[in-house]
Amino acid sequence: MLDFNRFEILTFDCYGTLIDWESGILSALRPILSAHGKTIDDATLLKLYGDFEHRSEQGAFRPYREVLESVVRQLANELEFVPTAEEVRSLPDSLATWKPWPDTVAALHQLKTRYRLAILSNVDDDLFAATRPQLEVKFDEVITAQQAQAYKPSLKLFELALSRINAPAHRVLHVGQSIYHDVIPAQALGLATVWVNRPSARPGVGAVKAADSKPDLTVTSLAELARAAVHE
Repeated sequence: MLDFNRFEILTFDCYGTLIDWESGILSALRPILSAHGKTIDDATLLKLYGDFEHRSEQGAFRPYREVLESVVRQLANELEFVPTAEEVRSLPDSLATWKPWPDTVAALHQLKTRYRLAILSNVDDDLFAATRPQLEVKFDEVITAQQAQAYKPSLKLFELALSRINAPAHRVLHVGQSIYHDVIPAQALGLATVWVNRPSARPGVGAVKAADSKPDLTVTSLAELARAAVHE
């Protein structure tokens, strides 16, 4: 078990960890597929999403809104249909409606009583600004891909975070739902990590690239983390 006394700040991935992004993704993509008479199971759709998102984040940096639009175009190409302009925009436009996991807000409030909290997210500033009120807690720092001009697992986001949060690496605990995007790069910079293994149509992987690493702690919910970190 981690010694939670050593940490002064917790950094969080947002979408997947705090926000139920699989439900958000599926609810945005299903109407598009339905409109074009396409049927595909949730696990396959999430795998395609993860593959296409990963591909869209390679090369020169572009805003996450454009990444999500590219995901829709690639999905349409894969399933052989032509999306409307409105359908292409609908995925990024839906992000503001994606809801927190049921345990997120209460757990963040508990953790805030003991630690500084920060967001470290592969997103645009304006997209996170639409999500932020739903989390109902004041974050001490918000670091986005737009600010770093790079997407996790690039170390640039983590390095920018460390430069901004004013704490040495050994005093930072990074919390994320993706082994690939969060656990592996955080460990590379000496951060302790918590993997939040949320329920998923693709258990243990979700809507991201599969990867393997051993986090310092694995939990199945943010509530479980809060109990361990605040009440130890």
